[in-house]
Amino acid sequence: MIKIAQGAEAVLHQDKESIIKERLRKNYRHPHLDQSLRKFRTRREAKILGRLQELQFPAPHLQEFSDKRMSIVMDFIPGEQLKDVLKQTEMVTDHIQNLAQEMGERIGQLHAGDIIHGDLTTSNMIQHMITEKITFIDFGLSQFSDKVEDKAVDLSLLDRALATSHSQLYPLFFDQVLEGYTKTNPDAGKVLERLEQVKRRGRNKKQII
Repeated sequence: MIKIAQGAEAVLHQDKESIIKERLRKNYRHPHLDQSLRKFRTRREAKILGRLQELQFPAPHLQEFSDKRMSIVMDFIPGEQLKDVLKQTEMVTDHIQNLAQEMGERIGQLHAGDIIHGDLTTSNMIQHMITEKITFIDFGLSQFSDKVEDKAVDLSLLDRALATSHSQLYPLFFDQVLEGYTKTNPDAGKVLERLEQVKRRGRNKKQII
């Protein structure tokens, strides 16, 4: 078993074709609160992965989880992070536009199923080694929500991530993402209208600062 990553909330190990994610204990939190939070988040992430499997959404397959060990076991996804794929190009080619459209369609499917990813960045998307399709990973911050605001904020986070990490492709890439989004989310119009409001709020805050 090989340790492949560690964040603020969890550590990831790879064991052959599986990924084991364990939520870390936080010593600064009260032990009872810490256990309760980690148990809730582990259960919620497992439930979301199970729901994604029902929707046949491209995400890691849930193998098992334990709210005693605070761990989730899921399939390892072979491939390259989309972050690295996009950094290899300086312009929006037909291939890049197709990736953007596909990303938008997948996010639209998530939101149509009332699932908010919570951390939409190209680091949390993998271009599958075999299918070359985009697979979404890391649903640790995800939640169920039918609120238009939550879906708009999800897209806003992606917008800022693309502007920061892939400025050479922005904003055309994000425009293509939104085009794909409208194809799979019946409520896309409401979400995109709210997205503009969310972006305006962000600009107003910067002006005040």
